[in-house]
Amino acid sequence: MKQKIVGIVLLILVVVGVLVWQQFTPKKSQDTASDSLMTSTSTTAATVHGFVGGEKMGFLEDEEVRNVIVKKYGLVIDYAKAGSIEMVSQPVPENTDFLWPSSQVALEIFKSNQQQKLIKSEIIFNSPIVLYSWDIVTEAFIREGIVKKISESYYIVNFPKFINLVIERKKWSDIGLNELYGSITVISTDPTASNSGNMFAGLLANILAGDVVDETSVESVIPTIRTFFKRLGYLEHSSSDLFEQYLRTGVGAKPIIVGYESQIVEFSLQNRQLWPKVKDKIRILYPIPTVWSSHPLIALTKNGEMLNKALEDPDLQRLAWEKHGFRTGLIGVQNDPKVLEIAGIPERIEKVIPMPGPQVMEKIIAALYKEE
Repeated sequence: MKQKIVGIVLLILVVVGVLVWQQFTPKKSQDTASDSLMTSTSTTAATVHGFVGGEKMGFLEDEEVRNVIVKKYGLVIDYAKAGSIEMVSQPVPENTDFLWPSSQVALEIFKSNQQQKLIKSEIIFNSPIVLYSWDIVTEAFIREGIVKKISESYYIVNFPKFINLVIERKKWSDIGLNELYGSITVISTDPTASNSGNMFAGLLANILAGDVVDETSVESVIPTIRTFFKRLGYLEHSSSDLFEQYLRTGVGAKPIIVGYESQIVEFSLQNRQLWPKVKDKIRILYPIPTVWSSHPLIALTKNGEMLNKALEDPDLQRLAWEKHGFRTGLIGVQNDPKVLEIAGIPERIEKVIPMPGPQVMEKIIAALYKEE
């Protein structure tokens, strides 16, 4: 009995000793070290201020993306959404470190007006201009010989015929779509403010001219371009806003819109419950030819230059493709569509026409601003 009592007492003394040792010995667990690192990083991080095109908001709001930028590069991005053409055409506000539009045309417009403020620019992402439509509309265009399904992708193989249907004010009923009201239209963002609309205006000019337009040949197609966009009425200033309206209002209100390939990837991942309900109805139409929307980051300060370097990080480029659908802007890096789990996205975009030069695009913008 005494031995049992002694054993219990010894056990109690051991437990008390351990507790005392833990109380007065400094401990540095992995969680504590991690918390210290986060606190240290956040307090020493530099804030980079700038403006971005709306289609990149999802990428910049991605927690994984933010963690890479903070932990590896010590940067926190403070950004506001702005139309690509707007941000490069207006005087840059004070304390702006970067601009991140969605085309090289926007970059060239900036250079022509505010070259002295540019420190560095690099193309971070690429995304082709596509048209988004619906199953019943696409089937009607297939019957007309305008769209063709190749493998799992849909291509507008007769783009001039497609554009002529719009210019000639053909009705949806003329191509067998009695359930849709009015004339065939393609809705884009405002080409005087937003990049996707601006690039579509450039692509439209090329299609109407039969080649890349220059400062002389563009004059002959400007009246048609003005009429084309004037008929659309009010246009959104943001590609993300237009894409959201396309999904919300459906085929009756938005039978066809202009957008970026990247938008469908991001939507499918951010709306996993809704995606299975709509994926069989949505169609991505690749114009032949199309134009590349390149996303150059325009660094205006040293902090902007640091962000430029950070965004070239391989982990960020991978996240940009796998979670947000942006094709890489880096030479030699491939993007595998199989990781996206979305049918219809080709591995390569091969049939591309150059955009008109910045002076030509400025002529088109000026014509669209002009009141008749």
